[in-house]
Amino acid sequence: MQLEKYSIGHGDRFGNQGVAQLDAILAARAQGIDVVPVWNKSFREHSIVGSSPAMVRQEADAAVAARGYQGSYYVDADHINLSNVEAFLAVSDFFTIDVAEAIGAPVEETAKTEFLRRFSAYEGPLQVPGIERPFAISPELLSRIADKYLAAVQQAAAVYRHICTERGEDRFIAEVSVDETDEPQSPVELFFILGALAEAGVRPQTIAPRFTGRFNKGVNYVGDVATFTREFREDIAVLAYAHREFGLPANLKLSVHSGSDKFAIYEPIHRALKDSGAGLHLKTAGTTWLEEIIGLAEADGEGLSLAKEIYATAYEQADALCAPYAAVIDIDRAKLPAPQAVQAWTAEQYVAALRHDLGCDAYNPNLRQLLHVGYKVAASMGERFTDALVACRQTVSQNVTENLLVRHIQPLLAGL
Repeated sequence: MQLEKYSIGHGDRFGNQGVAQLDAILAARAQGIDVVPVWNKSFREHSIVGSSPAMVRQEADAAVAARGYQGSYYVDADHINLSNVEAFLAVSDFFTIDVAEAIGAPVEETAKTEFLRRFSAYEGPLQVPGIERPFAISPELLSRIADKYLAAVQQAAAVYRHICTERGEDRFIAEVSVDETDEPQSPVELFFILGALAEAGVRPQTIAPRFTGRFNKGVNYVGDVATFTREFREDIAVLAYAHREFGLPANLKLSVHSGSDKFAIYEPIHRALKDSGAGLHLKTAGTTWLEEIIGLAEADGEGLSLAKEIYATAYEQADALCAPYAAVIDIDRAKLPAPQAVQAWTAEQYVAALRHDLGCDAYNPNLRQLLHVGYKVAASMGERFTDALVACRQTVSQNVTENLLVRHIQPLLAGL
């Protein structure tokens, strides 16, 4: 099983937008943009919403059947580890192996010694094709890389072997996620992480590093775009070199997590992909859920009332909702509108505050981030919320499709 050059992971918290998401893929293909869909959902999201991995497979299969889609598509067990992978094995064919908890954990001295022995051949100046300056590789640098990442590699290998045993090595796509850490990996660190993965028998087709800057949920990139651009291009070069040096899959590509709405870096990413010929996997995650809220608000009437109620409850429960996402949100509570004020808003005012339109003065990134992490509120409503999605399907689906196509796929992959 080989992942195509361009793929987009589109989470669907409540499992109602499979067809609308696939419509974006079909529209992109009609425009000559060859991208494949990946339905992704994490164990945490399943736990909050009360869904199961099998339901994601059912949603994907149903959408494909409804539209007569011809082509590859995948179901991603997102951010899994050995403690929770079991429920995904029968229905997923894409596994994002999350090793964040093992970064910096200690390893046996024999394992570190073997790592240093294996990669000592790269000591001295290391020239990676496509990167102007050589990297200075010292025993001290290799030791620091081993101390920080070798336990994570070992964990990835354990999960990967388990999936291989249960599914067969050629019957799934593996992604390794090292993005949920405090500091970004340098290109040289990424090179030796890939080397260690190869030595451990792991064959990832995508890897999600931690990039420079802030990748907050559902809002624009925060950071120095020039620095990100240089780093992204160097990472592309490192992946190509690691393929040749370590025998990793030829289609190995970068994965950008929390990639939804990072408009500031979409053009640099597109140029880098065009210049290098590299592929990309982008995870948009909760942006579909926000488009559902926008669609409810646009429908006015009961849809708008429900959207206002969700905001009011999220405002009251902000501490609990934000705590699990503290590392990936920046909310200025003083700039959140009071629920009483929102209650008086028109549909147009609500949509203007929530929709990620940088040219709109009413857009409020603080409100958007709070609602992004506030899907637990909608989950607690049960059928009240999902029935509203059905009742407002026209406006909801239109927003889901347009967002994925116009704000994400087109600028990233076609430069539009």
